[in-house]
Amino acid sequence: MIPEQSLNLSGKVALISGAGVGIGRAVALALGKAGATIGLHYYSSEDSAHQLLEELTALDIKVVLLPADLTKESAANGIVDQLVANAGRLDIVVNNSGGLVKRAKIEDCTLENWNKSLDINLTSAFLVTKRAIPHLRASGSGRIVNILSLSVQTGGANGGGAYAAAKGGLMVFTHTLAKELAPYVRTNSVMPGTVETQHHEIHSTPEMMENYRKQTPLGRNTYADEVASSVHFLASDMSSHINGAMIDISGGRFLR
Repeated sequence: MIPEQSLNLSGKVALISGAGVGIGRAVALALGKAGATIGLHYYSSEDSAHQLLEELTALDIKVVLLPADLTKESAANGIVDQLVANAGRLDIVVNNSGGLVKRAKIEDCTLENWNKSLDINLTSAFLVTKRAIPHLRASGSGRIVNILSLSVQTGGANGGGAYAAAKGGLMVFTHTLAKELAPYVRTNSVMPGTVETQHHEIHSTPEMMENYRKQTPLGRNTYADEVASSVHFLASDMSSHINGAMIDISGGRFLR
């Protein structure tokens, strides 16, 4: 029998890494408005994270603030432990933390750049997820959603190869978890297109952004709220038989 399906997340606890800005911020708002208690992780975006904390609190959404460098195992373990200690459980993990370290073609990419790209985009997700698994299993309906990148398909535009490789690893990690953790935990991913966030304000020129728009059949880039809606769906009972999948949120920019 198909279980009762709902987008309501009341009683659930969600840990969102990199929640201070951009996609993570939008996800925190979406899941919080759906009823979840939010574990709001941040590292460098302290001011933005505290602003979001105030916004969520004003909406009567329960929040646990979790500052940490997730490339450190002790810190990743610490935010999971702190959230569970405060909220009593953990049902949803959204591995969003990451970013483009520096644009460089592979022949010019330093080992430091390569390792840091893997650390912040892939190793951080591994560390958080590993610590969270027992709690997600105990939930009985645990969910993991990994945030990929369009670079998984493009190979990394304009020197983004190290970033693309890390996100590609996260895609395979999604498949691994989908097999290892089922049926008690479902693992899926979303692949945003070019999202109108601070990330691209830093790493993409206005000309690049306009070119991305022109390459998209829907005629515009992606909004963070659109990514958050898909994450909400995958974190909810509405996606009860979806496991190991990837949702492409790029406006049809790459059709497979």
